[in-house]
Amino acid sequence: MNVSNLRLKDKVAIVTGAGSGIGEAAAYTFAREGARVVLVGRREAPLLSNVAAISQAGGEAIVVAADVSLSGEVERVVAETLDRFGRIDCVFNNAGIQGNGDPIVAMEETSFDELIAVNLKGPWLLTRAALRIMLNGGQDGAIVNTSSFLSTGATAGTSVYSASKAGLDAMTRAVALEVGDKGIRINNVNPGVIDTPMLRAHGEEIIPPLAARAALGRIGTPQDIADVAVWLCTDEARFITGQSILVDGGFTIPGPR
Repeated sequence: MNVSNLRLKDKVAIVTGAGSGIGEAAAYTFAREGARVVLVGRREAPLLSNVAAISQAGGEAIVVAADVSLSGEVERVVAETLDRFGRIDCVFNNAGIQGNGDPIVAMEETSFDELIAVNLKGPWLLTRAALRIMLNGGQDGAIVNTSSFLSTGATAGTSVYSASKAGLDAMTRAVALEVGDKGIRINNVNPGVIDTPMLRAHGEEIIPPLAARAALGRIGTPQDIADVAVWLCTDEARFITGQSILVDGGFTIPGPR
């Protein structure tokens, strides 16, 4: 593993949704910067594979398979992190789901509940649990959430998804005011269109027109987002808190839809 900089040497980072896409890229990037990483997700197999890759590259990481929408599971993530590493310095609340894109009149209440539970309640639960540890230990810390360009825009079928991400933006502003004077920062990274399994599930044919819309002429990669999320946890971002940072390659310049 390239350790030329080590901006997060000896820090401990929790990454949710770490089995694939943005979370996978972020987990490796945290490790590359010297952090010890806790990979969290509902599916254990891809987490174990990613930890093996991190370990082979010289990093240190563990797996905690958990559903972040459940408070008991979140508390277990924190407990296992402390048992292994003794502290929590960084949290990347990245786990999220998109839903099936149904219009509101066709959407089931259960779908609403699941989207809000994973996308909004999950980050709230882990933020609360991690902050209790950070505040009790009197230490600095950084939390980053994965929001979306759809938090300030929408497409047909995103009534709940957009609402869940807008909720993250609002939560981040409030929490920043609650803990900023304790040396703890919280921010969002708001991806545009990113080449993840979630995107490709909609069909390969949608990618070229989406790429053509962006000012940079391409869709984003998971690494594009991971680099910003990790940077927000470093001292280089020490005066940034309460912000939702759009990382979209200029996709929303013509308008956030």
